[in-house]
Amino acid sequence: MTSSTSSLIPVLTIDGPSGAGKGAVSAGVARRLGWNALDSGAVYRAVAANALEKGVAAEDADRLVELCRKLPLSFEAGDSSIVVFLDGHPVDDRLRQEDVSVMSSKVASLPAVRAALLDLQRSFRCLPGLVADGRDMGTVVFPDAQIKVFLDASVEERARRRYKQLKEKGEDVKFLRLFRDLEARDRRDRERPVSPTVPAVDAVIVDSTDMTLDEVIEKVLSVVRQRV
Repeated sequence: MTSSTSSLIPVLTIDGPSGAGKGAVSAGVARRLGWNALDSGAVYRAVAANALEKGVAAEDADRLVELCRKLPLSFEAGDSSIVVFLDGHPVDDRLRQEDVSVMSSKVASLPAVRAALLDLQRSFRCLPGLVADGRDMGTVVFPDAQIKVFLDASVEERARRRYKQLKEKGEDVKFLRLFRDLEARDRRDRERPVSPTVPAVDAVIVDSTDMTLDEVIEKVLSVVRQRV
């Protein structure tokens, strides 16, 4: 498929800070539309998991780039999130493990790896359309996307949601620490020199602070109907 042909395929980008609900909203919207899904954060984690499995060091940019180009990655819109597959096997649990998180942060800091993953992420732009979840989907990966949404919520609300999730899993967490961690992460994401988490100039900003998941999905779908 040529780049000119690919650009005709509709893309909905859903960017926003950590804890805004991008994964659940993206999965719900993709299911309703019947479109393909992309979880960009999982792309970096998948590279990290693959690198750890193959014994590739975080500093070995050349081998990491090679892994990126051969990564057998796919996605599916699940009930509450975008499900990640490597070689056809679900790997969501593995991608959440601490060693993968640490490796992912290192991998994401390498410009050569970020460049290699651009082509991989753009390869998911297939008919009938794509819902891309991330932090720089509308600004860097798909700047020509027809529909762009920046999903936000107050730091307090995002911390509350995360607190509830972790408590339901039986984890011992402190709300204040989650709140402060999110504040610090927001600041780092906004101020980083490469691909900062900011709304695209043509993005529709959706504040989900006082909205249910179903309400947010309906709001995003209404944006899609207006643009496509």
